[in-house]
Amino acid sequence: MIHRTALTILTVALLFSFCQCSVSRNSQAGKQSKQAMIPGPKTIIYQTRADYAKLVPIILSPDGKSVVSYPDIKDVIINGQPAYPTPLHAGFLLDNRGISADVAFIRLTYEEYAALPSTPTARELMNMVVDKKPLKKMYSCGLRSTFGSIEQINSAIDAGNFASFTRLK
Repeated sequence: MIHRTALTILTVALLFSFCQCSVSRNSQAGKQSKQAMIPGPKTIIYQTRADYAKLVPIILSPDGKSVVSYPDIKDVIINGQPAYPTPLHAGFLLDNRGISADVAFIRLTYEEYAALPSTPTARELMNMVVDKKPLKKMYSCGLRSTFGSIEQINSAIDAGNFASFTRLK
């Protein structure tokens, strides 16, 4: 019993020491370190080859042969509204679902998908894909929590200033 108690105290002390060191190192590293610690979704903007704004996105494997990720039927409606991408200037869209460069769109709209009795299987979704390579361009603009406003994104698009963005496609 004494050994178990001593081991528990030692473990807690080591964890506390590690946490203290991590905090002091991170606080000394400055602003850049603090930004790296902020979790959250990325600000993704993209252009597609056709108008897929109302169609549900899924994520395929890089070779396009299998479905890697897809939403539950409850995930495409947020606060009673479809989670459509936000229209931006020059045909760009601001992602509101969490897509990647391996996005594909299925033939169902957000409303049709949400009205299904259950979430389709990956195989069923693969059979619904209308375009496996829909993207013309895709950029990451940083974290949503730190990026700013839609007006800032539109200003960058209008100026053709994508230098601060990371090109994904």
